[in-house]
Amino acid sequence: MGPDGRAGSPRGGNRRQPCGMNAPFTPMLETVTLADLTDPGELARIERFVVEREGTPFHRPAWLRAVERGTGQRALGLIAERGGNLTGWLPVTEVRSPLFPAALVSSGFAVGGGAIADSESSVQRLTKAAIELAQRLSCASVELRCADIEEGWRQVTGKHANFAAPLAESDDAQLLAIPRKQRAEVRKGLQQPFAVKVGTSDEDRRMHYAVYCQSVRNLGTPVFPRALFDAVLDGFGSAADILTILLENKPVAAVLTVYHRGVAYPYWGGGTRAARASRANERLYFELMGHARRRGCGTFDFGRSKIGSGAFAYKKNWGFTPEPLTYAVWQKPGEAARDIDPNSDVYSGKIALWKRLPLPVANRLGPIIARGLA
Repeated sequence: MGPDGRAGSPRGGNRRQPCGMNAPFTPMLETVTLADLTDPGELARIERFVVEREGTPFHRPAWLRAVERGTGQRALGLIAERGGNLTGWLPVTEVRSPLFPAALVSSGFAVGGGAIADSESSVQRLTKAAIELAQRLSCASVELRCADIEEGWRQVTGKHANFAAPLAESDDAQLLAIPRKQRAEVRKGLQQPFAVKVGTSDEDRRMHYAVYCQSVRNLGTPVFPRALFDAVLDGFGSAADILTILLENKPVAAVLTVYHRGVAYPYWGGGTRAARASRANERLYFELMGHARRRGCGTFDFGRSKIGSGAFAYKKNWGFTPEPLTYAVWQKPGEAARDIDPNSDVYSGKIALWKRLPLPVANRLGPIIARGLA
């Protein structure tokens, strides 16, 4: 890859610079350093690189910085450069918690991440530098939410799958694209006297968080701090919003969605107990598909779910095909693995107990615990 990031082989190499007829050619060295995420110019340069290399919203510095502001977990990042031109980027969140071993995660609180680069050699330099950084920071592991498996890294597969599909060209076509049984459930939701609200105002945020808190408590998991959602909305600006379903002026389902390169990523969503009987969740996602299409999106990324879970089955019912995910983990020798999977057997008793907590208690304790669940 040439110094301008375009010329030469797509897997590496350098374009020759002007020189004497018989002068030897010395390739420019590629260096890996920590990014300065306080420098607006550096941030803009990395953001452009993410878009040009077709990265995800979880590769964006805006995501890292929102996570830092919302949870206190430090935003870091490694950049590879050659001749002053960016050749690779690895977003990293330094995750610390009194409940779990410290870890570097790419990317924190995300379902995606890992290195994006112009060549495989750049990816290898970035992942090697991530291990060195983890050792310097006394972190027990490095977790890459991508499939870049190298020697010394453990492959984690068979646990989660992602669901994404193209959006149809109209609401009618979208409805017909849903399998018959689930389509009947969506039609029931369409017959309800729901109000639909989209926005990012304080009222939108308050309603979303109230619904989300109840939803995750009912699932037995700690809720994330509202500051995280606020930070993502503020950091992404017009590329994020909240869609809320109201019944008799009360919010019963809501979802926070991020939009990136023509893809809608509904990320934090949930419903109250009343949502199930009223089919508010079905109405929520059908309305969001239409809203995303009107925003110019062509793909709906329904997100990651645990294989065999209720959410996994729910997304398949919509006609989405599961795509198994593979992650990579480097573990410091002698250190215990970080287990934050809420579906792990070790948490079954705790989940059952959490479901019985009064909502105010769960809302007070949840954010303290959830800050370590990146």
